[in-house]
Amino acid sequence: MAGLTPTQRTLKALRERGAICASVEKWNPYGGPHGVRVDLFGFIDLVLIDPQYGIVAIQSCGEAFSAHYKKIVENEIAPEWMKHGRIELWAWRKVKRVRGGKAMMWKPKIHIFQVGDFAT
Repeated sequence: MAGLTPTQRTLKALRERGAICASVEKWNPYGGPHGVRVDLFGFIDLVLIDPQYGIVAIQSCGEAFSAHYKKIVENEIAPEWMKHGRIELWAWRKVKRVRGGKAMMWKPKIHIFQVGDFAT
């Protein structure tokens, strides 16, 4: 999975599990000097239909976990989403395949948001 974006990695991992999911972030070529990616509601990259949890919003990123966590908890729409669905943050990083070894693999750190994550 070399050269994939965090969103592509997340989609691939979810689809390998048989999930029904799609990307909802869009590219705006007119934002900023070189264009900008725009997340649905300011924090959603992917939407997943989960038989157990309903509609799941997923934000995917590289190693900038805390910045994306903050982006979600400070978003005014995220607590409303939590009333009707679930929010997950997938932060991808390379980790050693075997402790003490040299071989590396991509692995997500997954945070499932709870109502308590949001300031009241």
